[in-house]
Parts: sequence; structure tokens; C-alpha cells
Amino acid sequence: MPFVQVIEYETDRPAEVRALSEEWGQQQLANAPARLTVAEDRERPGHFVMVAEFDSYDQAMAHSAQPETGGYADQMRRLAKGEPRYLNLEVALRQMR
Repeated sequence: MPFVQVIEYETDRPAEVRALSEEWGQQQLANAPARLTVAEDRERPGHFVMVAEFDSYDQAMAHSAQPETGGYADQMRRLAKGEPRYLNLEVALRQMR
């Protein structure tokens, strides 16, 4: 069953976050998300949502357990204002056109 992790955070350093995320994406570690989307809230500048889509919960947890993932999360926390909020979601329905 597909699994989605949503990370909500605020930052006044979006260019640094983007550079970090692009570098992270180039590393392509085992168990990497099938798809990663980062979006900024139009009504609240500086408020971002990162959506990581995995093929399964087990894949997501294996990815989270990698030391490199922890290092990336630590760097993200330093660039964020406050603590990021995590949502771990089982996909109940997916429709595509």
C-alpha cells in the first residue's frame, strides 16, 4: 500500500533549503521516495510543505532509518523556523488523469 509523508515547515531561507534538497535528491539513496514535491503556501509566504511518496510504509521507514536521512533532517531543522511538523499517511485513494 502506498505511503505518504508530509513535512510542514517555515523558513526565511528558502534558497538554502532548495539547494540542500536538490543536493539530497542527487544522492539517490536506497529506499528514496518515488516522488518528492515541495510547495509554498501562496497565502503564507515562507510556509512550505514537502510531500514524499513511497511505495510502502516499510520503504519509508527504511529510508528514515538511514543515517544520511537523519543528517538531512538535522540540516533542515537548522534552516527552519521552529520544529517541522510530520504527518505519516496511508494512501486510501489515488486518482490520476
